[in-house]
Amino acid sequence: MENKTDFNQLKVRTRDFIYTKDDLFFATTNYIHPANRILSFLRYIPDENGDREKNGKNYRKVDSDEAYDYLRKNHPEYLYQCDITNIEMMGVPYDKISEVIKPEKRLKEIREEFNKIYEKNTKNKDELNTLNFYKKLIDLSDFFHYVAGIDYNNLGISGSILPGLQKSEISDLDFVVYGLKNHKIAVESFKNNKNKKITIIDENNENNENNKSNKIKKTITLNSIDNSYWEKVYDKRIKDESLTKKEFIWYESRKNNRGVINGTLFDILATKNYDEIKGNWGDVKYNNVGKASVECVVSDAIGSYDNPAIYKIKDMKITGGDDFPISEIASFTHTYAGQVLEGEKIIAKGKVEEVIENKNLKYYRLVIGTTRESIDEYVKLKDGIY
Repeated sequence: MENKTDFNQLKVRTRDFIYTKDDLFFATTNYIHPANRILSFLRYIPDENGDREKNGKNYRKVDSDEAYDYLRKNHPEYLYQCDITNIEMMGVPYDKISEVIKPEKRLKEIREEFNKIYEKNTKNKDELNTLNFYKKLIDLSDFFHYVAGIDYNNLGISGSILPGLQKSEISDLDFVVYGLKNHKIAVESFKNNKNKKITIIDENNENNENNKSNKIKKTITLNSIDNSYWEKVYDKRIKDESLTKKEFIWYESRKNNRGVINGTLFDILATKNYDEIKGNWGDVKYNNVGKASVECVVSDAIGSYDNPAIYKIKDMKITGGDDFPISEIASFTHTYAGQVLEGEKIIAKGKVEEVIENKNLKYYRLVIGTTRESIDEYVKLKDGIY
């Protein structure tokens, strides 16, 4: 795969995985890519002592620092100086791609595999463990299909399950909803039905009034997360005074994009549908021009769970730092995705970027998450939590 035509045929999106000819697994991190590589981040490497197994080989997950160190030492061709962001980034060259692994396709495969194992009435311990783990994912997909009304083709699974490197006893469910409007519906459906026993009706029998007993397919309960979990996440994620523990727990609890199903954590992740992806690589460039603190009102938050999370703003006032007419906030950290809602008055602090499209200045944006820890960068309500 050497040219742009081949890339267009791939249709690689955020949350896809790339398996490379060097036996590496990368998670894609962007919708638009340069002409010779797929922007992505190294997640799993081969290791004979690794705690993940696939096809008789062991792998392990690497964090951000180790990922860069590993590539510099072993595969520097996956690193390059990005001409758009002017920083070193990771990307899989086309000639290194072995397979593009798609969340929506993987979910379909798991549903089919689940049915085959279930029909066997197996007694095999490993198959039973797989069955129990997959059932949670099947139930999630059925909830969002039947309750939220989202087509199965717009649902998928990412994270460690996507490349088949999950650990059933500890792996979370990184559930993907395609289409930003679909994602908003999914979050609202969870919000309105969490901690309730929901009866799922088999649509094939909905109109069968003469045999109502066959209409019940299953019951599903999606639970909220208790505060003890959020306290652990806070200690891991927040490294400064930008958010107090009380604030962090309040924001996370109201987002309704994360819950528990039968003891397993799940995320409701947003990914754009193909018709929502606009532009080509190189059309837009970003230049760092300063830092600022702002007060403003959120005018549009439909992209607040995307990557990056986008908040359109109005009535903006600079309260500190450099004075630019900022019209958008972009968060590259999961902490501030879905943080605030349309119509809310907020304060935010971060790096200011000018957005250049086709060599013309289009607008200025405030960027949150310029470092992994987002030190002294935040988005939150102006008047504090309710």
